Amino acid sequence: MFFKKTGACGPARTRSGYAGLSRRMQCAISWVAAASLMLAAALPALAQTTAKAAPTAQPARTVLVMGDSLSAGYGLAASQGWVALTADRIAKTKPGWRVVNASISGETTAGGASRIDGELKRNKPAVVVIELGANDGLRGLPLAQSRANLDRMIRASKGAGAKVLLIGMRMPPNLGREYTQGFSDNYGALAKEHGIALLPFLLEPIALDRAAFQDDNLHPIASAQPKLRDHVWTQLAPLLR
Repeated sequence: MFFKKTGACGPARTRSGYAGLSRRMQCAISWVAAASLMLAAALPALAQTTAKAAPTAQPARTVLVMGDSLSAGYGLAASQGWVALTADRIAKTKPGWRVVNASISGETTAGGASRIDGELKRNKPAVVVIELGANDGLRGLPLAQSRANLDRMIRASKGAGAKVLLIGMRMPPNLGREYTQGFSDNYGALAKEHGIALLPFLLEPIALDRAAFQDDNLHPIASAQPKLRDHVWTQLAPLLR
């Protein structure tokens, strides 16, 4: 009995014994080889498609700190200040966030107001922490001027789509009750006006501990910085969402 021949490995004259078995094995091997070649040809395209489909890593969201020497870590190693300690905590507990410290020792609110647009453009922050005003107060600068500068920074930050944490300071009583009270009130009034987070006094956890300050009685020592970090964290953490 005969079958119609359809190709090299198609049905052919019926064979028996080793000859027929050999024929069938050759055909099977040929099909396997052909399938392997087809799969090998398809793999590069498949790999390319998979690579294209792989999600790209999202850029980290930024916390921008605009402060003075209290945030710049005056008299400390770079890793010891409260901002650096906060950055370390964020890296460990808040994946997808980073901290940029744009603080400058001696900075005033006027300096911050002049720099805010450039920092916002450069860093595109999701959160802006403003810790300024102490140098204004120590120089006895007009309260209205300081408030206007802080207001400008807050408006610019919110206009760029960032959440804002305003950190306040207090002045020593020798500057007079009217000035010191007005200085503190500025922060609360601005926070209320703009609906932003407020930490009324950065140094509150250590203010009455003379041993927590350097010889200048103004800047906290390294061992006091974790307390400042934890204090700021109470208001900063809710913004990291």
